[in-house]
Amino acid sequence: MTVLDVRNLVVEYHADGLVRAVDDVSFSIPEGKTVAVVGESGSGKSTISQAVMGLLPPPARIAGGSLYFRDNRPAADGEAATAGTVDLAALPRDSAAMRDIRGNRIAMIFQEPMTSLSPLHTIGDQIGEAGRLHRGMDAAAAREATRDMLRLVRFPDPDRALDAYPFELSGGLRQRAMIAMAMMCRPALLIADEPTTALDVTIQAEILKLLRDVQGELGMSILLITHDFGVVANMADEIVVVYHGRVVERGSAREIFTKPEHPYLKALLHAVPTFDMKERLSPIRPITPKLDGFGERCGGTPGEPLIKVDSVVKSFRLKKRGLFAPPKSVRAIDQVSFTINTGECLGLVGESGSGKTTMAMAIMRAFAPTSGTVSVREGEGWRDLATLSGADLLAYRRRVQLVFQDPFSSLNPRMSVNELIGEPMVIHDAGTKGSRAARVRDLMELVGLDPKFLRRYPHSLSGGQRQRVGIARALALRPDLLVCDEPVSALDVSVQAQVLNLLADLQRELNLTYLFVSHNLAVVDYLATRIAVMCHGRLVELGPTRAVIDNPLHPYTQALLTAVPDANLDRPLDFARLSAGRASDPSAWPEPYRLEPGAVPVMVEPEPGHFVCAPQMARVVKDAA
Repeated sequence: MTVLDVRNLVVEYHADGLVRAVDDVSFSIPEGKTVAVVGESGSGKSTISQAVMGLLPPPARIAGGSLYFRDNRPAADGEAATAGTVDLAALPRDSAAMRDIRGNRIAMIFQEPMTSLSPLHTIGDQIGEAGRLHRGMDAAAAREATRDMLRLVRFPDPDRALDAYPFELSGGLRQRAMIAMAMMCRPALLIADEPTTALDVTIQAEILKLLRDVQGELGMSILLITHDFGVVANMADEIVVVYHGRVVERGSAREIFTKPEHPYLKALLHAVPTFDMKERLSPIRPITPKLDGFGERCGGTPGEPLIKVDSVVKSFRLKKRGLFAPPKSVRAIDQVSFTINTGECLGLVGESGSGKTTMAMAIMRAFAPTSGTVSVREGEGWRDLATLSGADLLAYRRRVQLVFQDPFSSLNPRMSVNELIGEPMVIHDAGTKGSRAARVRDLMELVGLDPKFLRRYPHSLSGGQRQRVGIARALALRPDLLVCDEPVSALDVSVQAQVLNLLADLQRELNLTYLFVSHNLAVVDYLATRIAVMCHGRLVELGPTRAVIDNPLHPYTQALLTAVPDANLDRPLDFARLSAGRASDPSAWPEPYRLEPGAVPVMVEPEPGHFVCAPQMARVVKDAA
């Protein structure tokens, strides 16, 4: 049976002219199956899901076609009976019939759980609302049904989660809460709009397994909206490829991955970074940065240590639970030591909460460590960052710059591109007004942007263009070190390929040094010289990229690599292994890697240049010596 049949759908936007966002799209979703709609941002895939849910914005309207929805399940207690087939395109979006279907028989998981959940209401109230609205449950029944749904989505402590607020939960738990909300009325069709974007690979694997388990238990269909072909390969039965609002190719997952025909689909597949890539990524729209004549390369001898992190500890005090409660603190970084060498890219990887961003901020001198030192090379000596102040600190700020994760929120919407890129030079009083203007134009050409964009504002740029503006701004003061904090996690695969190639070219031509913070090991493998793996504030493995990828020693590193979805049907995720392991629990690691609470992490070197945290192994070596 077909649950949703999309026939010749046309959606138009009437704002500053007519824009046809969806143009004659047709596909169907069988009962109990997953259909993935893939494409870049702006391709129209999210507009299709909004049309199905009756959530199109006011300037948009369905100008043609039909959305036939069929749900033959018997009506539950308190639910209005629906029989036969309903054309969703013909229902007014604010009608009682549409409200009865939306959130009840068709549910949706939104891309960003933090902005989709109300910060003013508890998780229990928000999930239970669907039961009260659609099933007529009273408060007690809704609370009990919510508790059952939280158990279904594997919440670690459902009773406590009922009274928790969204800001108290991690990204993965917020996404589980969104899934529980969508599952509350056991829908016939679930629309998942980028459900794992920007989540850690281990959490992403958990969410994908959860969706598959719930789908099997409830027998529902899934419409998966995504640009991640690794997710598609592990979830989809059928695939619909959308480009500029039109379907350019569709078929079974096996046909799409093994015999792609349309040039756009082939280009998308070639833009996906995979492990051990021998060739350069091929973005759909390559950019041509002007690298010649930009200026002198960054100082320092390649391979010479630039930053030295020595036994750094950083603790944060937690909010007191009561007036007489003793103060508590959490150790975000625990005895971490490593160096960053001139001209290299050090990839810093780990889950959310592993301490990698805190470590990056310590190197940026956003705060001083609780103990230990972060030092920078000055001539032939070293300077402790904690001792910097005044002019010395300002000079260090020029040497180290940051590329942010979200290019939109990191750019002032009231400043033009010209002002944004030139702002660091104004703050540091670098050059004259004329030389700054020339420098800004050179930076635009360096990152492959047309100088005519200088008068534009961030809202009029694409995600990839905004990220390139961020890179140009970070390079304005000719820094020695770029700290890149998840710079491509929110970008489409094709735009991601553009930015990764740009970063690789800039590093090679300008002798730049990168600290690349990421949870995507395939991206890190493409760009990094060495990899440092962090878990619960501790450095657990450090070594050359190929050594860590090809021969991971630590169980946590092995789990991270296992959790990366591959865009290959013959290498599916091992969900059974992922669910059985406790890779993030240091006390559950096998010998000799186990770390009991309060134990000091010790690094050993079983291979030249390849270090792993193994306290028991270190004791054996020490006793033997």
